[in-house]
Amino acid sequence: MSDGEDKSEDPSEKRLRETLEKGQVPFSREITALASVTAILAVFMLLLPSFVVDLTRVLQSVFANLREWPLDTPSDAQHLLKLVFFAVILGLAPVILPLMLAGLLSSLAQNQPRFVLSRIAPNFSKISPANGAKRLFGKQALVELAKSLVKFGAAAIISAIVVAKWKDVVLGLHQKAIIGIPAIISEISINVLATLIVFVLILAVADFFYEKNKWFDDIRMTKQEVKEEHKQSEGDPHIKQKTRSVARSRARTRMMQQVPEATVVIANPTHFAVALRYQFGEDRVPKVLAKGQDLLALKIRQIAEENGVRVIEDKPLARALYKAVTVNAELPVEFYVPVAAIIRNVMAAEKRLAN
Repeated sequence: MSDGEDKSEDPSEKRLRETLEKGQVPFSREITALASVTAILAVFMLLLPSFVVDLTRVLQSVFANLREWPLDTPSDAQHLLKLVFFAVILGLAPVILPLMLAGLLSSLAQNQPRFVLSRIAPNFSKISPANGAKRLFGKQALVELAKSLVKFGAAAIISAIVVAKWKDVVLGLHQKAIIGIPAIISEISINVLATLIVFVLILAVADFFYEKNKWFDDIRMTKQEVKEEHKQSEGDPHIKQKTRSVARSRARTRMMQQVPEATVVIANPTHFAVALRYQFGEDRVPKVLAKGQDLLALKIRQIAEENGVRVIEDKPLARALYKAVTVNAELPVEFYVPVAAIIRNVMAAEKRLAN
């Protein structure tokens, strides 16, 4: 198979199963981003009001008693910033769990979870400079870079447009009371996030189908791969053909070895021959020992004549028998009468010769 051979065939069930077992599944990072942004918006809408209240109280207590806070040295200012920082961190702590859950659920929604040891096994090829350069500057890396530029560029433009609507409010923040600023900022943030969700939703849907189609194209198969897989699952057709040929040859040999045991051979001079055996007291009905066409029919006649087996020429009967009977099986019922007449005549002739 040449490296440039086109992957024109859909992946087989076996290829799909093996790909999934290896953990190679279509995955859209934008779905996860959508879930994260949605979780952030939900948290902001549910928890931000109380967070703003708590933060406002902290700021109010700080600025109301600003004179009581010593700011004579850098360490004093650092102490004040630490208090505000920890107040902010404690307020944002509930955001972490929803974000983790959103990322987990978005992954589960795309693909069934699978535990694949090979994905966490050491792979020294990943630290190869050549492979690293390929990952950094390959086609997939350029596609991801383009997606990131489009995503962040569009997000920045959308955010700027939304914030522009609040331009007068933002520019007038210096005239607002300090304790009222967090509430205004939270309202602007919620508007920005809500608008971004619409954009990320469109991006996530497009990226999901892109990743799925790309994954499907990556696991498509060449015609040669399909043939090789068929050989592995069904066996090499050449070997199977040879095996069948050997089996047929052995069956013919065994069949020919039975011809001398026949009572009579009914033939259509050169085209068909059927060897039958009937021994009074041993066989319930005549049994088919051999049958053949053309060269095989001539061979049956030859062996029969060499071993003293009577050959009776009956063109219609020979043709009908050849088409209907099975070797090593009993004679079909519809042939009982004509064959019985022939066998009776053969046995009578042999009896006369014996006398």
